[in-house]
Amino acid sequence: MGKYFGTDGFRGEANVDLTYEHAVKIGRFLGWYYGERMGKKAKIVIGKDTRRSSYMYEFGLCTGLTASGADAYIMHVTTTPSVAYITRVDGFDCGIMISASHNPYYDNGIKLLNSNGEKMEEETLLEIEDYIDGKVPELPLAKREKIGCTVDYVAGRNRYIGYLISTSKYSFRGKNVGLDCANGASWSIAKAVFDALGAKTYVINAEPNGTNINTDCGSTHIENLQKFVVANKLDVGFAFDGDADRCLCVDEQGNVVTGDHIMYVYGLYMKERGKLLNNKVVTTVMSNFGLYKALDAVGIEYEKTKVGDKYVYENMVQNGHRIGGEQSGHIIFTKYATTGDGILTALKMMEVLIAKGKPLSELAAPCKFYPQVLKNVRVKSKPEAQNDPEVQKAVAAVAEALGDDGRILVRESGTEPVIRVMVEATSDELCEKYVDSVIEVIKAQGHIAE
Repeated sequence: MGKYFGTDGFRGEANVDLTYEHAVKIGRFLGWYYGERMGKKAKIVIGKDTRRSSYMYEFGLCTGLTASGADAYIMHVTTTPSVAYITRVDGFDCGIMISASHNPYYDNGIKLLNSNGEKMEEETLLEIEDYIDGKVPELPLAKREKIGCTVDYVAGRNRYIGYLISTSKYSFRGKNVGLDCANGASWSIAKAVFDALGAKTYVINAEPNGTNINTDCGSTHIENLQKFVVANKLDVGFAFDGDADRCLCVDEQGNVVTGDHIMYVYGLYMKERGKLLNNKVVTTVMSNFGLYKALDAVGIEYEKTKVGDKYVYENMVQNGHRIGGEQSGHIIFTKYATTGDGILTALKMMEVLIAKGKPLSELAAPCKFYPQVLKNVRVKSKPEAQNDPEVQKAVAAVAEALGDDGRILVRESGTEPVIRVMVEATSDELCEKYVDSVIEVIKAQGHIAE
């Protein structure tokens, strides 16, 4: 990861960590970079979520892009996966999404996508960072007829809605579906898709005002949708985050169905139809032990990546896998998309419900979550603490004690001087016991930061 761009873009508090000037500079660089590289006027598409600051960054990016000679196509309020889709199918040089995903409204972010609708390559991001920090000469401004323009491209969002509808194999007529749009980017898209497919659609948190995105709603506060599904006797509910690249479900009984459950349910559905290429599901190391036990039971193999849907997608592309994701609800179907797509995930879960004629509670039941305890330990040096022979010995002892009934994971934080110690076991008491035993060794070895 670079100085500004992490695994999911340049993110921070609006006008504190991420400023209007940053947006202008990013636009200036991208307009010049793609124009110079292609030898023609660059064509770049921009979407944004419903945060108040998103409008500021949209104007900043457009200022920078057009000043460097690029044409900026504006999709307005839309989802991250819609920008990825339109970038790929409409021949754009680059896609930009303005969003801080599930973060509170006062944060924002700038996500950059390459011409394939995939997260932008690290080397390009590092060049942008050098420009932001003044490490490269000032870029030339476009003049006369070479100055860029902005183009209203709401048609791109509408085409994406049509694409989502086309991915469904079934009519949803007779199904009562709840949608929690998190007062975010999905508010004007999700209901349109489900209504078009014939569902009786009930929507909550679809009244964005610029400051209520993700506030006590959406996939990070799913308890509201749980109550809503039960109170209205719905068949299923789907909760999205601010930019709708993730989805969690609620079954007809009001139980939460996580990304791990989704990968199990849809992975098994694919296997039964001979569609699960390589017989593998791709997860991150943070998926619950219960998912692996459930996959073992039905003969599905799996691979584990570092935390981040970026790493999941890279693994899937390199190895030809078709489904992967994170417990948080970033689910990637490489046949249909290059990113996690919350609305697409909801459609795929509806497909299984209808094809199998079973309620979601029954479909997800074999994937039983193990209790989990995760504790963060602030340390002087992450590598020294992680590689200490005594710490490694303590971790190995816990792994041996757990055997096939749990697991331990010790990893470094990517952004803080912190070691994360996580144990999954058959009871909360065992989790606490084993996590604390490892932390005691870290402390005894002198690694704890004062």
